[in-house]
Amino acid sequence: MGLGELYATGCAFAWAIAVILFKKSGEHLPPFALNLVKTAMVLPLFALTILVVEGPALPAIPRADLGVIVLSGVLGIAAGDTLYFRGLNAIGASRMAVAQALYSPFVILLSMVWLGERLSAWQFAGVGLVLSGIVLVTWRAEREAVDARALRIGVAWAVFSVFLMALGVVIAKPMLEQHSFLWVVTLRVAAGFLGMFAIAVGRRQLAALWRAYRGVTHWPAIVAGGITGTYLSMMMWLAGYKYTQASIAAVLNELAAVFILPLAVIFLREPVRARQAVGVLLALAGVALVVGL
Repeated sequence: MGLGELYATGCAFAWAIAVILFKKSGEHLPPFALNLVKTAMVLPLFALTILVVEGPALPAIPRADLGVIVLSGVLGIAAGDTLYFRGLNAIGASRMAVAQALYSPFVILLSMVWLGERLSAWQFAGVGLVLSGIVLVTWRAEREAVDARALRIGVAWAVFSVFLMALGVVIAKPMLEQHSFLWVVTLRVAAGFLGMFAIAVGRRQLAALWRAYRGVTHWPAIVAGGITGTYLSMMMWLAGYKYTQASIAAVLNELAAVFILPLAVIFLREPVRARQAVGVLLALAGVALVVGL
């Protein structure tokens, strides 16, 4: 496993820890409000990291490249995350988890078109195993009556949101390789935050968001989850794309769903079904094929 693969796997593990922290906190912030405040709280951490590591000098990033970085943040964080939450509310968590499994196929397809990357036949087989494992781990049968049209619209929002996330990170990969890693990450997060803030202003949601934040009683868990899931996870997420193929990094990122399972058993005392255990084994076998172990 190379450096990029390690970063991508570490990102999945950090995000899994963050999910457990948020769930264990018992906090019920609306998803958009939680995403906005998490992004806002880590921006100073990114700025401080840049100041310590690289100093106060501004980087010489051409305007065209800066535009790509900003576009990546707006597409992946502001638009992608917002539509993700819309899809989540429309189709439920279990269906959304399955839709999320489309992330790595989208990244692989876009990487072939945009970056000229290619995977071997064995690696494609590994991708299939990982996706099969993720579906087994996250899928839960839902038997309640649903509106078929509303379900189709919700699925469309979910799929489109995952596509935007994949597009955002694929177009950012060349920027990560050509410019200061820390500056690209920070500018991307800042663009995403400003995009979400603009959405909140446009929808006149600021007062509702403020009321939601005032009602929070578990800030320590949210702060810890934000640092782990947004600061550390995003650093390793983009570092994975910098140091290995986007196609491989995307597949390894999917391991978050696998890591969440044992963490939920240990810290949340959630039961494990045989189907989920099989899914974990399939996903791990797929990762071995993808990274060439």
